[in-house]
Amino acid sequence: MRQIPVETAGATVMVARAPQPKVRDRRTGEIATDAETGAKLMTVDVMFAANNEVEILSITVPESGISEDLTMGTPVALTGLIARPWENEFNGQKRHGIAFRAVAVTSLVDADPASKAA
Repeated sequence: MRQIPVETAGATVMVARAPQPKVRDRRTGEIATDAETGAKLMTVDVMFAANNEVEILSITVPESGISEDLTMGTPVALTGLIARPWENEFNGQKRHGIAFRAVAVTSLVDADPASKAA
């Protein structure tokens, strides 16, 4: 499958929706896992702003690659972000899109409590 690295150095990225388990099968509630490692997968929606354009991206990340403190509005860094074009057919309808995957989504908020004291 084709993988396209996504450059994030010049982008502003913030959490749009807190991490949620990625559901593999909505009927059974089965949680998706990585085919190679077996790690539980999560989905994080982020606001990605670059080149005067803003998009909401849904990014799949292994559970171990998620910072604990990701809430709406948290600025984040995306490590190893790639885009994968996909296409399938369902009930005679062709569908296509781009899936995003990252190794990690890390909070950029200073974790030092002393710096938050006012």
